[in-house]
Parts: sequence; structure tokens; C-alpha cells
Amino acid sequence: MRVFPLSNWTEMDVWEYIQRERLEVPSIYFSHQRRCVRRGGQWLPVSDLVPPKPSEEVRDLVVRVRTIGDIISTGCVESPATSVADIITEIAAARVTERGSRADDKASEAAMEDRKKAGYF
Repeated sequence: MRVFPLSNWTEMDVWEYIQRERLEVPSIYFSHQRRCVRRGGQWLPVSDLVPPKPSEEVRDLVVRVRTIGDIISTGCVESPATSVADIITEIAAARVTERGSRADDKASEAAMEDRKKAGYF
């Protein structure tokens, strides 16, 4: 049996817990400038695994990721957030959920569940 004890936590629950417990957060969660490509209605980080196609828009943006995962499926959001408090403020005003920034969820409604079944988590 698999158990995912945090599955019912919201993105806000996680960040409020991090703030309340004063947990250290790796810098990758905070905003920084990076080269991004617009694909499938979202910004993806340009990399060897995600090279831009000739017709795609590429920009240098100040972005952060709302979830850390596979580089080919983790979208970026434009953001100036450099602290946990900044992220909480941003999430409170967001109209798109964290799942809305994952390319997996745009590829298939069951993509994340398929990854769970395949042992990705």
C-alpha cells in the first residue's frame, strides 16, 4: 500500500508550515533570472532537455517554480519572490493553482497519476 500523507495539503499549507517552523528552503524555490521558452501556454526553463523549437518564443525572465520536479514538466511563473513571505503573498493572490504550472497536467489529465503508478514517487 502506498501512502501520501501530504497529498491533502495545499500549496499554501506547505509554505505556511515552512514559515511557521522557520525551515531552510533551497534557493531553487526563489526567483532568479533564467532563459525560458513559451510552450503549451507556460514558460519552461531552456535546457539541453528542453531546447527551444524555431517557432517558439524565448525570453530571459525573473521566474520561480511552484513545484520542483522533472525539468521537462515543471513550468515557471514570472515572480519577484525572494523570501517565504513573498511566496505566501504571491500564492494568496494567484488565480492558477500549482498544478496549473506543470506541463504533465497539460499533456494528460492522468499524467501525474500515471507517474505515481510507474513508481515516480
